[in-house]
Amino acid sequence: MAQHDEISSPGHRTTTVEQGRFCVARCTCGWRGPARRARSKARTDAQTHMTEDTP
Repeated sequence: MAQHDEISSPGHRTTTVEQGRFCVARCTCGWRGPARRARSKARTDAQTHMTEDTP
């Protein structure tokens, strides 16, 4: 069963999606993080993406 976590900021909406044993962070802007075994790392990737991309 896939679990989705959402984080949003102006212009970006990220989600984490489980794919088998891995979790991937994705953004509505087209960005995609690396596959991670730990959900917490995928969430951190998403948070980092939003803070680095948002003025």
